[in-house]
Amino acid sequence: MKGYVHVYTGNGKGKTTAALGLAIRAAGAGMRVYIAQFVKGMHYSELDSLDRYADTITLKQYGRDCFIDKEPEPEDTQAARKGLEEVKAVLASGDYQMLILDEANIATRYNLFAPEELIDLIRSKPESMELVITGRNADPRVIAMADLVTEMREIKHYYNDGVQARAGIET
Repeated sequence: MKGYVHVYTGNGKGKTTAALGLAIRAAGAGMRVYIAQFVKGMHYSELDSLDRYADTITLKQYGRDCFIDKEPEPEDTQAARKGLEEVKAVLASGDYQMLILDEANIATRYNLFAPEELIDLIRSKPESMELVITGRNADPRVIAMADLVTEMREIKHYYNDGVQARAGIET
């Protein structure tokens, strides 16, 4: 089966959620999935949920705290670079049929690694692997290389009314 490149981007909610839903669908079909979460190092409820799929879904975080409201620190770059190296090994291993690079677009936006390095990953994707890249501000070259691009557009959000992130919904 031919694998395609998906990009979920835009300023709206749901990019990671869409990718995780696809991971669960793939696991249900017997596919092995590797999820690399860049920028994220905090505990999210999906970590607990995906424990149930430990035989088919591997999730690793390559981030620390959320730095989006400030400049990244050297440790943020080190975590992302470690993830990038591990993802290269995953690509070469042949052990997974789906690779999800969650928030990789954010990682390139904040120069944790270069967009060209993400483009190199896309180019090195095995023919049969499904590759999913999420995060706001996708580089136009990444969009051009993708087979499927979905832009999540925020029209209205309860954050604007002061609602904080809720367990099971946003965290």
